[in-house]
Amino acid sequence: MAVRKKRKHRLALLDSLRGLTLISMILYHAAWDAVYLLGADWTWYNGEMAFIWQQSICWTFILLSGFCIPFSRKPLTRGLIVFACGALVTLVTCFVVPDQRVIFGVLTLIGSCMILLGILDTYLRHLGGTEIMAVSGLLFIITRCINEGFLGIWRLNLIQLPAGFYANWVTAYLGFPFRGFWSTDYFPILPWIFLYLFGYGLHLFLRERGLLRGEFWRTRIPVLDFLGRHSLLIYLAHQPLLYMAVLLIQWFT
Repeated sequence: MAVRKKRKHRLALLDSLRGLTLISMILYHAAWDAVYLLGADWTWYNGEMAFIWQQSICWTFILLSGFCIPFSRKPLTRGLIVFACGALVTLVTCFVVPDQRVIFGVLTLIGSCMILLGILDTYLRHLGGTEIMAVSGLLFIITRCINEGFLGIWRLNLIQLPAGFYANWVTAYLGFPFRGFWSTDYFPILPWIFLYLFGYGLHLFLRERGLLRGEFWRTRIPVLDFLGRHSLLIYLAHQPLLYMAVLLIQWFT
């Protein structure tokens, strides 16, 4: 009975949206493998539209994770698991495919944000969703280019940051990468925690106005719903499976 009750009150539409984004991510990574491992001549993949595609995937995952924090009963435990999965991705890529290493990737970010929000959730709930969205949204815009050395409005450089901020691995984790640092999937704490907080604030905003009720949120889309509920496992498994597909294609051709 407890399981049924939990599923009944689950906002299945969020799982379906996560599942749809997961499919988009798998297709994006399949295209990456086709271009960089199989030599496909897809010039569009290095263009603006492909960048927007990639950003839409990451933004959706980060926003959804922040949005779902108030639903989580054990955000600290969940955060530690996701963070550990991010560390596993880093270890595997650094030792198995070092030219495609992932350091401080999206799983490390989401795990870190879960841990921080798990600690601060009790205090943040006393703030209004509108206030959290306004402040975090503004901070995200201002710090969007902090990894490149400045604060500004998108690409407009308003304040150049001291070079001393960009010193080591710790600063790289926070959002200040040192000279020579690189990662194929880099999502440090800054500026992305502010996007995460925006998703959290959006949840509070909707809940304060009673907008999280109704059957709309419980819409269950087959397949997408399943993928969304098992997104972490599928995320970890999809790239090794894609690599196996690449090896098979190379072997047969």
